[in-house]
Amino acid sequence: MSLAVLNALDSARTQWYHVTAIVIAGMGFFTDAYDLFCISTVSKLLGRLYYYEPDSDKPGKLPHNVNNFVVGVALIGTLSGQLVFGWLGDKLGRKKVYGMTLILMVICAICCGLSFGSSGPAVMGTLCFFRFWLGFGIGGDYPLSATIMSEYANKKTRGAFIAAVFAMQGVGIIFAGLVSMILSRIFMGLYEAPPFETNDEMTRVLSTQPQGDYLWRIVLMLGALPAALTYYWRMKMPETGRYTAIIEGNAKQAAMDMGRVLDIEIEAEHDKLSQFKANNSYKLLSSEFFNRHGMHLIGTMSTWFLLDIAFYSQNLTQKDIFPAMGLVRKDVKVNALEEVFETSRAMFVVALLGTFPGYWFTVFFIEKIGRYIIQLVGFFMMSAFMLVIGIKYEYLKEENKWMFAVLYGLTFFFANFGPNSTTFVLPAELFPTRVRSTCHALSAAAGKAGAMVGAFGVQNYTLDGDSKKIQKAMILLSVTNILGFFCTFLVTETKGRSLEEISGEDGGDTGTQMTSGSGRPVPSMNRQASHMERHASYMESA
Repeated sequence: MSLAVLNALDSARTQWYHVTAIVIAGMGFFTDAYDLFCISTVSKLLGRLYYYEPDSDKPGKLPHNVNNFVVGVALIGTLSGQLVFGWLGDKLGRKKVYGMTLILMVICAICCGLSFGSSGPAVMGTLCFFRFWLGFGIGGDYPLSATIMSEYANKKTRGAFIAAVFAMQGVGIIFAGLVSMILSRIFMGLYEAPPFETNDEMTRVLSTQPQGDYLWRIVLMLGALPAALTYYWRMKMPETGRYTAIIEGNAKQAAMDMGRVLDIEIEAEHDKLSQFKANNSYKLLSSEFFNRHGMHLIGTMSTWFLLDIAFYSQNLTQKDIFPAMGLVRKDVKVNALEEVFETSRAMFVVALLGTFPGYWFTVFFIEKIGRYIIQLVGFFMMSAFMLVIGIKYEYLKEENKWMFAVLYGLTFFFANFGPNSTTFVLPAELFPTRVRSTCHALSAAAGKAGAMVGAFGVQNYTLDGDSKKIQKAMILLSVTNILGFFCTFLVTETKGRSLEEISGEDGGDTGTQMTSGSGRPVPSMNRQASHMERHASYMESA
């Protein structure tokens, strides 16, 4: 059994509004990535500005605990926001809470740049406070954007559309490096300074331009701009037809809303609606949910958790690995603004050549290859490349820096043409409408828990530039990726099927059934038995 509004959405041709929805939802992810990763371009500058010790022969550097908290506090906020807004998305509706996330992101991005105080602890304390709430807003965007896009899309292009929304994260990472690079270059032209490497204490102090205090604030505040520009359009989006019909029980309103934004004709069915809702009245914390979707939830949570240990460790610690790769000069060889420029440039190049293509390879191939294979291959290749880097770290660092850069870039490529994209797509497809946002939030929150392991744990191995510690970190990340490879077997292929067929909301088999290599469901024993019963009944009546 299925409703006409759902069939119409599944079979609708790709239209301009689908593209508009991708841009509107995607700009949220652009902002998310920019806000989360731009801190990596300026964190060393913060150390020079606020933690320089005159008797030291090294530039100022954030203490380990401060660095970890500045980088990681937004992840704590993101995890909290995912759980809260994901739950609200199912209780109040996707549209009602969708605008709240943007407002929070705009306000807190501006406030991060206005962090007050003159001492290091004061500035870092207020910065961490606002970055927590910035992360809280970012967290809400994960389940809501994924759920909205999956419920708008047709079944033939749904994976590509959700992946395209997530691919804007790659654009955001590129712009985090690009904006920091451009601004630091402008500041360098205006405020020249000697490198830190000198025996003269006054020259060492002058190597950190005080105007750098304006630079990091501007970089952080610019994260408010894309979110503010898309707020109006996000508020104009109607509630998804699936939520209105299935959860609110208003098939007529669902037909009107979808008919207004999509060029489709929909019948408003009321007779089937009560039966449809009765088939799906079980709650998240119930044995019925666990029997139908428990393994899938464990699968999406575990794979996202393991993936984000590696993915966020890569992104947040690359500023410490770049010197080993020869992409930037050592900190004593440059002044403060030059260090920002070189770190941003290296981040931009790695994102442009490794990170960005991976996202869009997923967009173009996800409906051909399927989510399952892309995730398996991505995890395996990430594990292989990180293992090589870990085992051969000293050789690559000293003898073959170009090979080091290529292998490091390939780990980013296969993260994004792999589990970083598919772990976002699958939770938006595997679960029923009434708990879809919450289940995506739980999966994403597990991912952010993994990111916190990277920020507070793995990052400690890289901060001092110790080769042995970095080597251990890379081998550890290789192990987490191979564990993610095996946990992928807990999920199933969703390609080419409607959301209701995948989740069992249509009254048929649930998404726990096996799938063939093509992504089409293999007939289950229940379905075969039902077919035989109908055949026997027909023979008796004949």
